[in-house]
Amino acid sequence: MTDIIVIGGGIAGVSAAARLSEGAHVTLIEGESALGYHASGRSAALFEQNYGLPPVIALNKASADYHQPYLSPRGFLLIARAGEDEGFEADAKTLKCPEISVDEARAHVPILNTRITRAAYHADAWDIDTDRMIQDFAKTVRANGGQVLTDRKVTAIDRNKTWTVRCGNEVLTADLLVNAAGAWADQIAALAGVDPMGITPHRRSMARLPAPGHQAIENWPIFFGVGETWYAKPDAGKLLVSPADEDAVDPHDAWADDMVLAEGLDRYAQHVTVPVTRVETSWAGLRSFAPDRCLVLGRDVQVPDFIWCAGQGGYGFQTAPAASQLLADLVLGRPPQIDASTVTSLSPARF
Repeated sequence: MTDIIVIGGGIAGVSAAARLSEGAHVTLIEGESALGYHASGRSAALFEQNYGLPPVIALNKASADYHQPYLSPRGFLLIARAGEDEGFEADAKTLKCPEISVDEARAHVPILNTRITRAAYHADAWDIDTDRMIQDFAKTVRANGGQVLTDRKVTAIDRNKTWTVRCGNEVLTADLLVNAAGAWADQIAALAGVDPMGITPHRRSMARLPAPGHQAIENWPIFFGVGETWYAKPDAGKLLVSPADEDAVDPHDAWADDMVLAEGLDRYAQHVTVPVTRVETSWAGLRSFAPDRCLVLGRDVQVPDFIWCAGQGGYGFQTAPAASQLLADLVLGRPPQIDASTVTSLSPARF
């Protein structure tokens, strides 16, 4: 018997488990053989405070101090071609990204071609050491007397005063159940007899390319096309390019769609001087959104001992420190450290 079972070992679940373990005995269960296997292990790993809807941005900003030990400089560059002025100005305003000259943009990314007509840049975007963050949260759970269990696929959930979670022949019981199952969040709710929230997984594909023109790209910023129709980011001497796809799919171990990836690479190629001649590898992850694209954090309205920690979308790592703190505050009966308006906008009661 444990106080709280957390289902899901991505960044949402492991951070929630860590915060909850400060005031309760927590058992975290993950169906795969390692933490962060699905969406968390396939993240672009960027901390950009101005990325997301207002409630997400509030969580980003509240997470900033916690993130500091895990960050390294990256920078953010937005580029546009002729005819994209309206979209460029809207994106630059949303992301609070000051306009710079095209020559300055090429100083950041030398392969930009002559079709680029406008650019905006700010330095306050950062790479996140995602693996270290996950492992540090897991260490906190263990240090506080909790358990982190992998290879535990949930096969059944029953409720009779307390929760019984079956993982094959293994049976776990707890007073409270936290649903941090990512793309599978609605499936876990259904197993528990709880009404779903409409959490829908969306595929996001990625290709790893050799460094363009064999250049040293380590200090290049992440760079985006207008409307986030593609983006590129240096990673360990290679260049990651995503078509920024967002196709609704069923929960599964995702893989990249070749046609979607090819279309995205073509959009990227239209902005640079070095053609794409080889893709070294590709993959995909599932970004799961609630209907209003904000996180769902807190007790279920009808079943209060069932706690939602879902709908992180593409903001899981960015928001994890503040989102997990809010969840723990709500569950453990402490005053939330974030403003009441944001708490309301993230509550399951809004649906």
